[in-house]
Amino acid sequence: MNRRRMRGIFRSCVAVAAAVLVLAQPVDGTRTVYATSGNEVETVERSSDRVITDDDRAEADAQLKYHVDSILKRTNPDEYTLQKLNDTLYSAYYYIANTELSVSELWSYVAEMKGKLDAVVPDVSVTTPTTEFLAVGDNWETPSVSYGQQVSIVLPIINLGSEDLTDLVVNPVVSNDVAVWPFEPSSTGYGQSFAEIPGNPFGGNYEAGMFARRELTWQFTVREDVLTGYYPLPFEVWYTKEGVRCEEPVTLTVYVYTQGKPGAGHIGGDTSAVESKPRIIVTGFETDPGEVYAGDTFMVTIHVKNTSKEQAVSNVLFDMQAVESGTEANTTYAVFLPTSGSSSVYTDSIAPGSEYDINIEMTAKTDLSQKPYVLTVKMKYDAGKDIDLTDEAKVSIPVLQKARYDTGDIQVMPASLAVGNQSNVVFSIYNMGKTTFYNLQVKYEGDFVEGGDTFLGTLKPGETANVDSMLTATAPSSNGTVKALITFEDESGNPVSFEREFALDVYEEVYDEPMIPENMMPEEQSGPNVGLIAGIAAAAAVVAVIIVIVVIRKKKKKAAALKLEDDFLNGLGEDKQD
Repeated sequence: MNRRRMRGIFRSCVAVAAAVLVLAQPVDGTRTVYATSGNEVETVERSSDRVITDDDRAEADAQLKYHVDSILKRTNPDEYTLQKLNDTLYSAYYYIANTELSVSELWSYVAEMKGKLDAVVPDVSVTTPTTEFLAVGDNWETPSVSYGQQVSIVLPIINLGSEDLTDLVVNPVVSNDVAVWPFEPSSTGYGQSFAEIPGNPFGGNYEAGMFARRELTWQFTVREDVLTGYYPLPFEVWYTKEGVRCEEPVTLTVYVYTQGKPGAGHIGGDTSAVESKPRIIVTGFETDPGEVYAGDTFMVTIHVKNTSKEQAVSNVLFDMQAVESGTEANTTYAVFLPTSGSSSVYTDSIAPGSEYDINIEMTAKTDLSQKPYVLTVKMKYDAGKDIDLTDEAKVSIPVLQKARYDTGDIQVMPASLAVGNQSNVVFSIYNMGKTTFYNLQVKYEGDFVEGGDTFLGTLKPGETANVDSMLTATAPSSNGTVKALITFEDESGNPVSFEREFALDVYEEVYDEPMIPENMMPEEQSGPNVGLIAGIAAAAAVVAVIIVIVVIRKKKKKAAALKLEDDFLNGLGEDKQD
């Protein structure tokens, strides 16, 4: 529970007593003068044996509350001590409200509880209590103002003490330090005075103090170099009490929120200035051309931004460092090399919240594999009083490899064929680059052939794919040309295709008719049956020729068989003679 809340609880409790008690002021240590709601003034001896009334209880509560306020005025207790004070006070409230006591017993108990309250805070001096209690009223809101503007600062002063204070003089605590005082110094001074502020008749009642408050107003001009944040504004209050001038002033504090110029820095709730350090970040990049191939020269543009909304950065140096790769005689090299020979870019400053473009031309090494490569952007800059601040960011630039391919000689077997027959096409495809071919396939285009489509799948760098296709001839074509269309997808999914041509001769197969000798052709005869007779004669001649051939062949076969038989029998006879 913080102190403001604690005091708020105390005030609410005393407000109940104030509804009954119009005036209660201790005259001396043994008697009290008070007036009831009926305005009948009565003097009560604190040593009386009379049973206490609600008015007595309210007066006792107010005295205890006033005593706690006096402790808070003289000390700065922590949260634990405030809680103990709160518990002790409320136990006293509860006892007084629920116990039948005489007046003398009541005030004896009040004196006892004051001692217990003093014991909660060991450094409280009980011999010289401070009775004045000046505070700032809570009816005024903290103003907000920007650099160079004017503002009205109001100080509402309330007196929670029981004594009147006179001859008050109030001075703001002015400083030339911008981290302490946000306003322009004035040559005329700021002191203000007023005659008096009455004491609190209810022993520290906040509502009564607010009713009798005094409000002072100052006009200030905010400095151009003011910091951003809440400034505490302390005011010293000098006063006279019962004809005696105070030895030390009371300090009352109000606050103002100021908005400084961009980059002016911040101030915390205390009086120390705190400046946030800006950051430079990479927001994006692009290359020209958009696709970077190994061996190409390209322009890279990197977008950076000063994220601070108030602080500019200056003397900004960017250094682009590409990742190293490769081994040649145990050495490594950067995958991107600047064409100018320098990888650094400089700019004077970047305003708060502004962006800056880094442009540098670079060349990608020719032997890079197809993948993204990291380019590190190292940043060094100054910001205000801070120098050599650093940041670092990374971008990944994809590098592509151009597909390199070739084919072997195309062999066609047979190279000439009749319609309806098939020819075998054989050749090789070579992957000569550093990128893998995906979905590799071959199709054939020609008006006189069909079929032969071949799917080869994946072909890695340095590998060979062998094509073995069968084409079917569908139409004659003398020395016709057939296209082999080879297609695949690279590692980026882009389609690639190329063609190869070869010759293929397709002919129509022709069957010749049998020839008949002229001397066997029948003579032409006149009459209606000449053609028929000639045809029959020709057919008879052909049949006769065939019969003659068959007879001759049979005779030859029979003679050969007889000879073989005679040779076999002769052989047997010779064996017997032997």
